[in-house]
Amino acid sequence: MGMKYMRNLKEQFSKTPTFSIRDVELFFSQQGLKPPYARQMLHQMVRRQHVHRITPGTYTFHPEMQIAGNAFQPYYYGLQDALSQHSLWDQETNPVIITPRKVRTGLRQFLGNNYLVRRIDRKLFFGYELMPYADFWIYVSDVEKTLIDFAYFKEPLDAQTLEEIKKRLEPKKLVTYLEKCPAWLRQRVNRRIRK
Repeated sequence: MGMKYMRNLKEQFSKTPTFSIRDVELFFSQQGLKPPYARQMLHQMVRRQHVHRITPGTYTFHPEMQIAGNAFQPYYYGLQDALSQHSLWDQETNPVIITPRKVRTGLRQFLGNNYLVRRIDRKLFFGYELMPYADFWIYVSDVEKTLIDFAYFKEPLDAQTLEEIKKRLEPKKLVTYLEKCPAWLRQRVNRRIRK
């Protein structure tokens, strides 16, 4: 009986990047199973590495680091990670997930690798686009918002990377974005552009 339900679970949720414990309970309640059974089965599948746990209550069938962002909806990948996604530098970086949600920030682990969660003011949660990654699409800050976020989080940018960013900036888009930012952040961004 267990194998059949495990197969059903995989068929149902392997097409999506992530799913929650609540999704599983709902799915199995329609088949007459109680929530404790669904939780127990999920626990067994994680232990056997058939399913991967991203955060408490969020899971995936896909062993891909960039899936982790889906556990923090709404989100986008930003900062050093966005530089890599936009081919603005070729350094290895940990995924950097930026979200306006009130979640614990800092370094976390998924699939034995580190990723970083940063929180941003909801008013500044804009300027991202969908980009293909493996079999899915992920949200990544565009070049203009990546520059703004480097200023917002006071992250250092080396001269060469800053030059690469400047070459790719769309001035009109940057102006539009800066109009949404507080004065102190506009000043920080302008200081970097003038370097």
